Amino acid sequence: MHLAYPAVLAVLLFSVGVYGVLARRNVILVLMSVELMLNAVNLNLVAFDVWLRDTLHAGQALTLFTITIAAAEIGLGLAIVLLVHRTRRTAAVDEVTALGDRHEADTEEVAR
Repeated sequence: MHLAYPAVLAVLLFSVGVYGVLARRNVILVLMSVELMLNAVNLNLVAFDVWLRDTLHAGQALTLFTITIAAAEIGLGLAIVLLVHRTRRTAAVDEVTALGDRHEADTEEVAR
């Protein structure tokens, strides 16, 4: 198998992931897009490992490490999203970026 096939597929997956991160407003969809980008990287790691015929299989080992890191990232990300959703009642990225504004507004109301 040629190296171009998995490389082109990985580029397409990574491009869709970047579009999802830049265009989506929902935090869950942004996390899914990040996972798509990590899967594109995993595909490249395994494809180049097979192409180089590495005896240590370093690409596959790095892929397992990336999958572990991605699972931890999704677990923490979902916990943060649930916490923000409980306090803000929204999962929109625009609302989450202003986390410090709410505390400042509460302080100003107490001062009045």
